Amino acid sequence: MSNIKEIVTKAVIGKTKKSSKDTIKVTINDNIDNVLGCWIINHNFNGTLTNNSVTITGSYDLNIWYSTDNNTKTNVYVNNYTYNETVNVKLNKEELLTNKNEIIVRCLTSPNVDNVKVDGKEVELTVIKDLGVEIIGDMTVRINAMDYLDDYDEDDLDIDIDDNYLNVSTKNSWHQLSSMLHYEIEKGGINNGC
Repeated sequence: MSNIKEIVTKAVIGKTKKSSKDTIKVTINDNIDNVLGCWIINHNFNGTLTNNSVTITGSYDLNIWYSTDNNTKTNVYVNNYTYNETVNVKLNKEELLTNKNEIIVRCLTSPNVDNVKVDGKEVELTVIKDLGVEIIGDMTVRINAMDYLDDYDEDDLDIDIDDNYLNVSTKNSWHQLSSMLHYEIEKGGINNGC
C-alpha cells in the first residue's frame, strides 16, 4: 500500500545571468605616455530584493599602471568604483518573489578591463563583468511513499556447506575432461603435436 508524502525543501526557483560593459573616464595629474597595464581587485557585491527584481550593489578597485616623462617613470592610479545593477529574474512557473526568498549573487566572470584609450591626461576604458543571480525558495515535492517495505536481506550464514564439495566436484570434472580430450585425440579432432 502506498500514499503521497510531501517534502518541503529549498530549491532554485529562478536564475539569470547579467552581463555588463561600463565605460569609465579617468583624469590623471600626469601626462601619460603609455598605459602599461590595467587590473581590477577587491571586487565585492551583494544582492537585495527591490520591487520584484534584484538590485546588485558592488564595488572594486581600478588600478592603471602608466608611464610618463617620455617613458622614464611609471606610476599607478588607484581608485574605488561602485555600481548598482537591477536584474529581472525569470522565476519558475507559479513562483513569486517574497522577502522569505534567499538571493545568491555569483561572479561568473571577474571584472576586467578592455579597450583602453589615452588622450593626454585622460584615460577611457571599458569594464566587463558577468554576474549570476539565483533565487532560492521553499518548494514542495510530492513522492509516492510505501507504508511498509521490508528491504532487509536475510541472514544466509546458517546454510549447511558440504566440506567435501570441492574435492568430489574437482575429481569428477578432471575425469570428464580427460575422457573428452582422449576421445577427441583418437578421433583426430585435436592435433597432439605428432
